[in-house]
Amino acid sequence: MAEGLPSGQSDPVDDVPARRVFGLAVPALGVLAAEPLYLLFDIAVVGRLGALPLAGLAVGGLILALVSTQLTFLSYGTTARAARRHGAGDRRGAVGEGVQATWLALIVGTALVVAVQLLAGPIVGLVAGGADIAAAAESWLRIAIFGAPLILVGMAGNGWMRGVQNTVRPLKFVVAGLALSAVLCPVLVHGLFGAPRWELEGSAVANVVGQSLSAVLFLGALVREKVDLRPRGAVMRVQALMGRDLVLRSLAFQACFLSAAAVASRFGAASVAAHQVVLQLWNLVTLTLDSLAIAAQTLVGAALGAGRPDSARRLSRRITVWSTIFALVLAAVFAAGYRVIPRLFTGDTAVLAEMAGAWWFFVAIMPIAGIVFALDGVLLGAGDVKFLRNATLACALVGFLPFIWLSLAFDWGLPGIWTGLTVFIVLRMIAVSWRTVSGRWAVSGADLHPQQ
Repeated sequence: MAEGLPSGQSDPVDDVPARRVFGLAVPALGVLAAEPLYLLFDIAVVGRLGALPLAGLAVGGLILALVSTQLTFLSYGTTARAARRHGAGDRRGAVGEGVQATWLALIVGTALVVAVQLLAGPIVGLVAGGADIAAAAESWLRIAIFGAPLILVGMAGNGWMRGVQNTVRPLKFVVAGLALSAVLCPVLVHGLFGAPRWELEGSAVANVVGQSLSAVLFLGALVREKVDLRPRGAVMRVQALMGRDLVLRSLAFQACFLSAAAVASRFGAASVAAHQVVLQLWNLVTLTLDSLAIAAQTLVGAALGAGRPDSARRLSRRITVWSTIFALVLAAVFAAGYRVIPRLFTGDTAVLAEMAGAWWFFVAIMPIAGIVFALDGVLLGAGDVKFLRNATLACALVGFLPFIWLSLAFDWGLPGIWTGLTVFIVLRMIAVSWRTVSGRWAVSGADLHPQQ
């Protein structure tokens, strides 16, 4: 029986009721949402110190987030490989993928620590708006970067555990680490209960301590599996090849959204504020849809590993329908709340007016995104990362980026930017739908060998 499944659901491939899909998706959503929620708490604690420490946290946190988000292949790529082995009945092989991903996480994470320690000054200087902000950000970043290997170990742990269809334990491990950070953060920042008052640096120390706990829990889970813990260069090399394609795909997203923010700022403070609010709501929606995509990835990978491509195709259709229905419900909620929800974030009439220009684009693309995210999960589960890389880059270059820069040239404002995002999502839907219907992704077997 797949670990974490209810009694009576022994087949990890064919019998996939909605309860099982959402049983994988809901804990995965918890993992996805836990870090952003903690960051809000961290901001609130540091914000009590004043504007300068808060600005330093914002800059340092942005740099750390940009570094770590480019390496999500350690979770998504590992899930795809581990799920196939799990579907083939090879649990030890599935966990072994987690072992090698963990070694890769430690190697890459250590390299990041060294690189940032050497280059922290110039890096924060490029992002920060002044010398005082740069100094605060650099002080925070030099401590916080020691958490990079720990964050990456957590990603690898999430990857192999999702692959064996257990999304509950990773949630427990992540929440345990964040809870410890949440306790330590105000204590170390403000010097409560006789502790030293480290101010901004206390936030970084609290983060690293909490990340250490999560990493130890993930490492302990590997040790308890009693598998070979030695590094295997050949396996890590194949994982890195998958990682290359996923990193390039992630960079395409970053280029699009950074360009959108840059152009929105050219339209004035009200526009950039409105764009940021709607974008954060969009990020919330994508988190919920991504949790279903993770369930698709896990189950499709298991079906292909078991040599059942027909089951994988049925799963792809079923999960896409559920994801689309869920996205339609979200769209209905945000459509009904268009007069209320924006006012939860601001009472500024200029910002509210600008938000109105983006709001209906935001609502309209949700059902389309429901299809896109589900099929992204299907193709990720199949290990079809080269296609996803090429499709994302092409859709960004043809759809999103041209509209963003045309918006600046012709003063289209936020409607122009969000038209670009809409075109981007529609093109991606066409691409992943075509690929899914073609069936070329449904390649059976326990191993994934990405093209070089």
